[in-house]
Amino acid sequence: MKVAIGFDTSCYTTSVAAVDSEGNVVTSQRLLLPVVSGQRGLRQSEAVFAHVRQLPQLTKAASGFLGGSTICAVAAATAPRDEEGSYMPVFRVGESHGKTLANMLHIPFFGFSHQQGHIAAGQLGIGALPERFVAMHISGGTTEVLQSNGGTLTLLGGTKDLHAGQLIDRVGVAMGLAFPAGPALEELAMQGITTVRALLPASLSRNDLDCHLSGAETQCQQWIARGEPGNSQIAAEVFDMLARTIARMLAAGCSKAGVSHALVVGGVASSHLLRELIRNRLAKNGAPVTVHFGQAQYSADNAAGIAWLGMKRYLQQR
Repeated sequence: MKVAIGFDTSCYTTSVAAVDSEGNVVTSQRLLLPVVSGQRGLRQSEAVFAHVRQLPQLTKAASGFLGGSTICAVAAATAPRDEEGSYMPVFRVGESHGKTLANMLHIPFFGFSHQQGHIAAGQLGIGALPERFVAMHISGGTTEVLQSNGGTLTLLGGTKDLHAGQLIDRVGVAMGLAFPAGPALEELAMQGITTVRALLPASLSRNDLDCHLSGAETQCQQWIARGEPGNSQIAAEVFDMLARTIARMLAAGCSKAGVSHALVVGGVASSHLLRELIRNRLAKNGAPVTVHFGQAQYSADNAAGIAWLGMKRYLQQR
């Protein structure tokens, strides 16, 4: 069996994966970067060092699943986005490890953007999407609506200040939750979701293609400081506001691109609560959008999508 190896070294996670020629994920290994309690992330230099420490552990774990497989290609996320000038030092770790492995094995190396990897990972195991669709990438470092046309991405809109994941993490850390705060804040939100009052307005502009989330953070910080409403109510209001915002952006993106299918990816999209709220809001708004979500384990940062892109590029060039 031939496999492609993928590396992704993001601001949040070290990850290694292998995918076969049919698109089956042979192994997907990932470790969150260690963040000191009370902090909201790592400096790039700290994250680079953490990736260097964690990659040997992950490659060793991944090798245990390869058996007699032949590695035919190596791929890595080399930049945050698929645009000129997009750069973060953390991605150089996965890129250098990937190129080293490819050189030693005399096989091709392919570089892709972290965002391309997320969109590819979101399609694993959910069936084929149309050639053209809208993708929304929501994470701690990105909140963007894009048009995907045969894998080529065109930016349609996005946040003008905070990213969705930043809002969640800042509110969660202010409550005393560990970083990244998404899963713990979702648990709190589940406790207060039945009493949501839409206290946080959805702030959008440019015909709903752009959003503004910093005002919501300011309001939440004020609530937390004075101790009311309770944390579960605040968490629920955050998820409800994000769902209303995302639903409107998806509808606007599909209208702009002239398509009806949308794929939502990224770490924030792994929330089962948020997925349900987005679906409900789209239905309530009567938006002509068929929304798709990837498998939860491939929504957060991972290298499976990168590995799959590497395998597809290898097969195309044979």
